Amino acid sequence: MSQQIKAIISDMDGVLWRGSQALPGMTRLFDLLFERELDFVLATNNSSRTQGDYVDKLASMGVCGVQPRHIVTSGTATVSYLQTRFSAGARIHVLGGAGLKRILSDAGFKLVDACADAVVCGIDFDLTYEKARTATLLIRAGARFIGTNPDPSFPTPAGLVPGAGSIIALIEAASGQSPAIIGKPERGMFDAALRQLGARPEETLMIGDRISTDIAGAQALGIQTALVMTGVETKASLQESEAQPDRVFAGLPELIAAL
Repeated sequence: MSQQIKAIISDMDGVLWRGSQALPGMTRLFDLLFERELDFVLATNNSSRTQGDYVDKLASMGVCGVQPRHIVTSGTATVSYLQTRFSAGARIHVLGGAGLKRILSDAGFKLVDACADAVVCGIDFDLTYEKARTATLLIRAGARFIGTNPDPSFPTPAGLVPGAGSIIALIEAASGQSPAIIGKPERGMFDAALRQLGARPEETLMIGDRISTDIAGAQALGIQTALVMTGVETKASLQESEAQPDRVFAGLPELIAAL
């Protein structure tokens, strides 16, 4: 496999770590990437953090050398989407974390709680009924509805908890409006990663833990795929899935051995 792979795209939550706990093999994976000078992009549907936040998190886990250019999030992809559809200074309401708000604010959008041009919904670990109410009313008043990613669950050390997709489903049901979804499996994040890498899909490997987003989205573009069983999938869900990864590994140590 290593002779055919010239670049790596990897998910983070459920692949590199669960919450604040690094998964076995994480530091060794980066050692291998740097040793072999394999370029890589870390592409996550998690919109709660900025690129700099992820660089800092990796450094705190003992991984140095990762730069903001190595990070693509559903938040950064959402900014690109908004910039093609709204003028600078557009009024955006955010139902999401501080990282997503900071990314949008830094891009020049005005964050508001009233008279919004668009509502951007992502993961919010401090979700309240009032937040859901505000987003719903703004969408019903005519604001465009945009979801950062469709992941229904989020892997934590305690187990799977509600993800951005679950929050988006709540707002969709309440508002009666379907959102534009930005993150994986939509091609925007994969296209951004491939542009950053300067690599062809067939010579790129996507490492993920979720078939419906990481694997299906990559395969739609002809990217090779490797599923690690350290995130959301189980043996049963893998067997029942119509989409099948090219390779399946118990975790990063087994994948590294194959590389």
